[in-house]
Amino acid sequence: MELRPHSCPQETRPEWPAASQASRPHWGPDEVREVQVPSSSHGGPSALAMLLQEEEHPSFIHACCMCRPQGEAQKLRFLASVRTASEAALASRDAHCQLYFCQEEVAQSIEVLLQEEPTGCLDSEVRQQAMLTVAAMSSARLLPDERKSSLLHACLCSVLHLPHYKDMNDQDAALYIKTMEALDHLLQVLVGSAGASGLLELQNILKLLLPFTKCQLAAVEERAIACIARLLAFSSTCSLPKVCSCFTGAGVLRHHCTDNQRFPTLGRLVAHLILCCTSADEGTSNEALEAVHQLFTFITNQRMWLWQQDAKRPQFQEHRRTMFYQQVCQRNNTSKTFEMFLKYLQRPERVDVFFTAIESMGALSPHSTELAAHMVDVLVAEAHFYSGQVQKIMQTIYKTLPNITAALALQSLDRALLVLASNHPREMVVSLLCCSPTCTSEAVTMWKAMLTEPPAVEKVLQELLRVLTNHSLRHTSASTRDRPRVLALAAARTIPEILQLPPVLKEVEAVFPRLFVALLLQVSFTTELTLPEVEIFWKGHQQDQLTPIRSTVHSMKVLLCGVGLEKQVEAIQERGGWDALQSATSHLQGVQEVARAMRELPAALRATIFHQLAELLSTEVSSWEMVAMVFLIEMQEGTDLSTELDRAVALFATSLQSQCVSVQHLVLRTIWELTKKWDTERKMLDLLPHIVEQLQEAESDVCALALPVLSTMLPHLEGRKRSLMALELASKLPTLFKDECSLVRQLSIRLFLNALGFVQGSEKRKMKKELYRSLVPLCLHLHDEDRSVAKAAQEAFLGATRLLRWRQLEHLAETGQFWQIGECMLVQRRNSRAQDYLSQSLPYLQSPQEPLRLEAVRFL
Repeated sequence: MELRPHSCPQETRPEWPAASQASRPHWGPDEVREVQVPSSSHGGPSALAMLLQEEEHPSFIHACCMCRPQGEAQKLRFLASVRTASEAALASRDAHCQLYFCQEEVAQSIEVLLQEEPTGCLDSEVRQQAMLTVAAMSSARLLPDERKSSLLHACLCSVLHLPHYKDMNDQDAALYIKTMEALDHLLQVLVGSAGASGLLELQNILKLLLPFTKCQLAAVEERAIACIARLLAFSSTCSLPKVCSCFTGAGVLRHHCTDNQRFPTLGRLVAHLILCCTSADEGTSNEALEAVHQLFTFITNQRMWLWQQDAKRPQFQEHRRTMFYQQVCQRNNTSKTFEMFLKYLQRPERVDVFFTAIESMGALSPHSTELAAHMVDVLVAEAHFYSGQVQKIMQTIYKTLPNITAALALQSLDRALLVLASNHPREMVVSLLCCSPTCTSEAVTMWKAMLTEPPAVEKVLQELLRVLTNHSLRHTSASTRDRPRVLALAAARTIPEILQLPPVLKEVEAVFPRLFVALLLQVSFTTELTLPEVEIFWKGHQQDQLTPIRSTVHSMKVLLCGVGLEKQVEAIQERGGWDALQSATSHLQGVQEVARAMRELPAALRATIFHQLAELLSTEVSSWEMVAMVFLIEMQEGTDLSTELDRAVALFATSLQSQCVSVQHLVLRTIWELTKKWDTERKMLDLLPHIVEQLQEAESDVCALALPVLSTMLPHLEGRKRSLMALELASKLPTLFKDECSLVRQLSIRLFLNALGFVQGSEKRKMKKELYRSLVPLCLHLHDEDRSVAKAAQEAFLGATRLLRWRQLEHLAETGQFWQIGECMLVQRRNSRAQDYLSQSLPYLQSPQEPLRLEAVRFL
């Protein structure tokens, strides 16, 4: 038989003592009582349950889970059945099992019923009975953990969003009281029945309630805060697990807190409640004052258990609690209330207060901006933040800033950003670059705040330089923070924005050489960015009109103009240097044009830039060496190297070993030019051994440049140094005689001939041994297809025979009787040199030139 719902009898509207009592019965400020479970009219759920057959509950519940109850009567019957089954499950294992296997479906069905209830009116007992049913399921351990939060959220939404009680008739107001009591009962049951997890359950509930305290609807905020106050009052009286001693301020080393001993929501809870005390709505403010008092009581109770052995501490704490309550009752003391709470908050909780205060500045709420600003000022002055916390602070400020309009709040954030930039420059710079790679207007506002005082400006500029010069390809995720090249691009994008600030312009001159070189290299790296890196940079900001490379070139122009080098900017523009820089194919040409314009800088500034380039090239990072070397070589023509000559020589020696052929080319050309100058000629001679060493493994085009350099430098050596170097060349050059490049063959043979004339004293005997090892290659190259090589070989062969005083060979070479030279060599040196001649001729059997292969065969 279908049970019809009974209507509520007419009741007189209760006398509400104050606005603060709108959602709470007449309890004293310190009175805590167990919420009485409300019952339905005409006997309540127990009377309803008697009308149902015991054996019908499981089947009816299952049927309702399969097909949602329709109509108020069917919904109430379903809820009554679940509640009865839950109560039976406490005493019967079989009854528990019957409901256990469908608890997920039951919880979901109740959640749907609550969601279907209209929030614009309260005209049924469904909400009330649903919450009583959920409480019964929780007591019987039949509430599934995975649905608990969503189900409780549905309960809160269904009740807290109801219209204000003043807009209800008497009958609805009476039902409203019972519904609120049912909600309080549910919350208390959830905490009280959680056992060892009671503290954790309390925090979960508070997390769900906190968003309702800032929903911008006064009635909703008032109810939510009232629920928090009553729940805290209940929690102070029930036996909850004690939080870890680290929460209460005691120093405990090497301990590990469990989840049910922590209270991570404390910071946000304190901040929300104290801010709500300043609400323009009197009801919300009164409820917040009560909640703050109950929270203070809860915190001090947690401390009390640690002080049981000290007889004076409990009395002292009770006195402090009384004084605190008297202070809370005064509305204009919220700042002092906040400062008193700080004594009980550890670093993580203080950081949460900081976040909450910032977020409240941007919320459309009636809370005091003055109090939020005071919170930020106090916390930023005394708190010590970790790297991850600084990152989160910057994200919070960046996200909230567009919604903040109050001048007091903006000034407070400016002060906070300046302090944080001074204390945590690295974290602040990286975090802000991650928040806004393209430097939006909000980011510019934050940069301005961070760069208002010289000490902070210096630190921030140094960090931007560090980011600009970090072009590592290593990354662990797709986030901007883990992409150094994207961060460097973001830093370059930021430079023109901050250079407009007077404090920055004063400091930028000191770091101009480093900043200029860093931006120049950044232009080069931007041409190499991958598509994913560009997408990360542009994410959310694709309306930016500048491409990444144009953005970086623009930054260079702004920097040069900022330090008074407009003339150089115009000169580069006239020569097409800026356009060339932006093209991958003409990029190095653009670098050359920029370098040529920099030659006109004052000598001291040129030397500083040269020094900076040399510093970069002396590192092990090879990715920027080509651009840096091009710039350095172009600048050296107008730079006095007297103070940097030793560094330049060391730099060239290192660069000769570079894996980049173009770098080797540039260095060799520079050495050649410097060798022609009287003031650098002698120092360049120190590089001769390094150039000779490169001949063994260098590519043909490098050798083609190195050989003339050696020919130019060798005569400038003096005495025995020249003789020893000539001997070393004579031993190494024959390997180049068979090079595929005819120019290398010709130059190496001619240098070999020149070296013969520089040998003196005891080195002549050693030189003769080298000559015997070179006769066969020279003889074979008399038949080289390239006539210039053959001619050079003939001249070198003649020089060798004259030094060896081998007249017959000299005559044959001089008269062009090349076919007889091999036979003559074998006849006169058959016993002592035959084996050497054999080994010298064998490689030529693989020569790409047919004449050389034939001569090698004939010689063998």
